[in-house]
Amino acid sequence: MSPGVRPATGRDAAGTGAPPGPGALAGVKVIDLSRVLGGPFATQILGDHGAEVIKIEPPGGDETRAWGPPFQDETASYFLGVNRNKRGLALDLGQPVAREVLLRLLEDADVLVENFKTGTLEKWGLGYADVLADRFPRLIHCRVSGFGADGPLGGLAGYDAVIQAMAGLMSVNGEADGAPLRVGLPVVDMVTGLNAVIGILLALNHRKSTGRGQFVEAALFDSGLSLLHPHAANFFLSGRASRRTGNDHPNIAPYSVFATGGQPIFLAVGNDRQFARLCAAIGAAGIATDRRFLSNGARVANRDALRMALEAALAGHDGAELAARLIQAGVPAGPVLGVDEALAHPHAQHRQMVVSQDGYRGVGAPVKLSETPASYRRTPPAFGADSLAILDEAGFTQTEIDQLVASRAVPGPAA
Repeated sequence: MSPGVRPATGRDAAGTGAPPGPGALAGVKVIDLSRVLGGPFATQILGDHGAEVIKIEPPGGDETRAWGPPFQDETASYFLGVNRNKRGLALDLGQPVAREVLLRLLEDADVLVENFKTGTLEKWGLGYADVLADRFPRLIHCRVSGFGADGPLGGLAGYDAVIQAMAGLMSVNGEADGAPLRVGLPVVDMVTGLNAVIGILLALNHRKSTGRGQFVEAALFDSGLSLLHPHAANFFLSGRASRRTGNDHPNIAPYSVFATGGQPIFLAVGNDRQFARLCAAIGAAGIATDRRFLSNGARVANRDALRMALEAALAGHDGAELAARLIQAGVPAGPVLGVDEALAHPHAQHRQMVVSQDGYRGVGAPVKLSETPASYRRTPPAFGADSLAILDEAGFTQTEIDQLVASRAVPGPAA
């Protein structure tokens, strides 16, 4: 992948047609030691919004470079999806001289993001409490971890699917008569990355008034539990554990996938007014006045009968056409699309949610800011692509750089 800089083009987030500015986080320097997903996802978000991100990889590289197919230039799509807007530096932190390079880079850094196993940085003499906080008082150190550093599971490694199982997510996902089912995307890793970004931004705001950084931790286990709404709220009030309901909502009906005469659609009807509009639109106004379906509570209690009545009426409609008509009428509805169809949707294009640049394609930034829109300045870096330039900018002499390369403290193409 080319690491070359190129401004984003096209309509900006405010719709003015002006080129993007430097971004809300311009001037923030991030040292990214994280690998796989949660940390890299967080630092890509920071980079999209203007932060300078230096991704430091171990000698073997971020393991997701090999998580394919598909591959582009021997780098897997998995890596490409969460590592744009970063420069690449390879360092063997097992060598003391490489740790000195890291400390040099931290001298003017604002944020350090890492997801090492708890105790690894301390073993290397780089612990936050005993070294970094005193040496770099303005530094914000963000750790993405599995379970946090202490407690019964403290310090253990965390993995998305395992946390989905342990945090109760699988127990409420799947068909009612089926087995617990993993959510089909790494939702725990990604929400942990979002929580890391939130924590970093909170710490940056706090530093404005105090001048001091702090330690931020986003744990997969905590993040998994935080996703349990409304199941946790239901349990706290009723004392009963949730059961799997497939695509049905535990508290609302009709709120599920329904068969039609064509493409299936998802109906998410949240109140009686929407329900009446739905029934009128499908030519079945009588369903709305049926005593079994007069309120949401009644509809939930009689959801099987409700499904039969609705699908009988829906059989005479094409799902895609009906969904478009319903949402225009204020009834929450949408066709069930594949990934390819969703990315090709005209509204996805209008919202600039597909990024294309120098052979790279990715999902765009979902947060739109009118004054400081996201921008896509760098495609994901090849392994160690910017090592020599970063070392030069950090003030290393050519002799020092040559020694680092020769010792393989800086591995990769430069060596």
